[in-house]
Amino acid sequence: MSVGRTLIFVGLALLLVGVLILIGERSPVRLGRLPGDIIIRNKNSTFYFPIVSCLVVSALLSLVFWIIGRR
Repeated sequence: MSVGRTLIFVGLALLLVGVLILIGERSPVRLGRLPGDIIIRNKNSTFYFPIVSCLVVSALLSLVFWIIGRR
């Protein structure tokens, strides 16, 4: 694959991710703020671990790569 095609593919992928992020900000269920994400707040610190969001992203990426790999 030539460098030009690779750059076009990467640019289109970034464009798609940007559009998905814009759409996701307007949805009622935000990735990163799902029920099950761990948030611990103290006086001086906050610990945040988005475990459910990580599982959702992992499942979606696994599905995408499985579909791509079938070709």
